[in-house]
Amino acid sequence: MQPHECLAHTEKWVVDVIMKYNICPFARREVERASIRYVAIEETKVKAVLKALIEECQYLDEHPETETTLFILPRGFEGFYAYLDLVDDATYLLVDNDYEGVYQLATFHPDYCFDGEAQDCPANYTNRAPYPTLHIIREASMEIALANYKDPESIPERNIAFAQRKGSEFFVKLLQHCTKGI
Repeated sequence: MQPHECLAHTEKWVVDVIMKYNICPFARREVERASIRYVAIEETKVKAVLKALIEECQYLDEHPETETTLFILPRGFEGFYAYLDLVDDATYLLVDNDYEGVYQLATFHPDYCFDGEAQDCPANYTNRAPYPTLHIIREASMEIALANYKDPESIPERNIAFAQRKGSEFFVKLLQHCTKGI
């Protein structure tokens, strides 16, 4: 898999799944503004990935016109539990580098599974993506977006209800579609 393919697949997922089905009600604005940065990290070692993550935060510091980054890990974190270990390390690293309250991470993985849910539960698809991905979000922007959104607490429940209605097979086909023909 070439990095440009991962970027194209992930961008297609954002437009054809996240935006189209309003999984994230804030995505459309950023897609239309072209303020989402897509970065494929070729590193597979945790230390190197974490270094690249901090470098990406520094990039965001220097580029306020870039609202958010999808930090895509096409290799090395295919296993969901290894990915979760990386997420824990990344979260601690943000704190250690004084990024707590500046950036937060949202997590996506092809095998994402909520704690206590069956692997094939449709709700898991609200956090499934073509590749393991860390979404670096500006906390200040998120606070503004949430303050201007009626009942933001309903977003996860609405997404889970939508996923349950559509079923797993619907989302399997959507994700397959995102990685075909590019």
